[in-house]
Amino acid sequence: MDSFAIGVDLGATTVKSGIVDRTGNVLEQVTVDTKAAEGPATVIRQILRTTTELLSRHGKEKCAGLGIGSPGVVNLDSDTVSYPPNFAGWADVKLATAIAREYSFPVRVENDANAAALAEANYGAGKDHRDFLFVIWGTGIGGGVILDKKIFHGASGGAGEIGHVTIDYNGPDCNCGNRGCVESYIGQHYLSGRTKDLLRRMPKNSPPSKILQLVEGDLEKIEPFIISRAAEQGDATARQILKEAGALLGVALASALNILDLNIAVIGGGISAAPQFVFEAISDSIRSRVLEAHRPNVKVLRATLGNKAGIIGAASLVL
Repeated sequence: MDSFAIGVDLGATTVKSGIVDRTGNVLEQVTVDTKAAEGPATVIRQILRTTTELLSRHGKEKCAGLGIGSPGVVNLDSDTVSYPPNFAGWADVKLATAIAREYSFPVRVENDANAAALAEANYGAGKDHRDFLFVIWGTGIGGGVILDKKIFHGASGGAGEIGHVTIDYNGPDCNCGNRGCVESYIGQHYLSGRTKDLLRRMPKNSPPSKILQLVEGDLEKIEPFIISRAAEQGDATARQILKEAGALLGVALASALNILDLNIAVIGGGISAAPQFVFEAISDSIRSRVLEAHRPNVKVLRATLGNKAGIIGAASLVL
């Protein structure tokens, strides 16, 4: 085997680690529980557990290094990961330093959304574009800014927080402390909640929604993938919900594209599997709001690497 890297996609629920070759292929993947509730030391042990398992089968001698995509604010200068959401007892941790003590090869850490953006830039939907805005639409709305094939980090490493662009200054409260952020409308929790409210308000003589059929009448089981599945089956309510969500995301993206003078948006996360009409709603919304000079060149692309983007992008930090 030629040289490879290990990419680690660190989430609050699972640690996904993989062997990645120089063409961006994941040759093997290992997944374990993060045990985020047990504190940083336990999380680090879980990362080491996956790495040790992979190296036991592929050997250390050809490993170019290990990259980690982590939630939270990542300060590249100090190698510090600060306050990742849903990680108990985690303030400021020098994550790469802690892992590097165990190995002789380089270890680097990057924000998880930025890592996925790098993956799409090098191997996925963005590989033919030098500059683009990457968006992860899933539990929340995250993102990364790719300029000249590199991550633009901003002054403190936090560039790309597209989810917290305000689209209504009198809008609903967001968990960031602001109001009217696009995430407070279309993040997973909020989108599911809005769908439940809509279904509860529907007249009793309305045709039954396929959303209710798919969850067997239990509104608490509603998640975006259920809404998407119902839309694919032609459910008018589901299509309405997703079209509106796409339009709202487009409002936020138009502002970001105007500010950054970008024409390309690559959309990943769970929504990357959504029906095409959702992407058309995003694109139409952007075009109706970007500066007129940008409109002919605006493109909204579906991310292509799926749930492997985090692993591939993390590995690319050291390949």
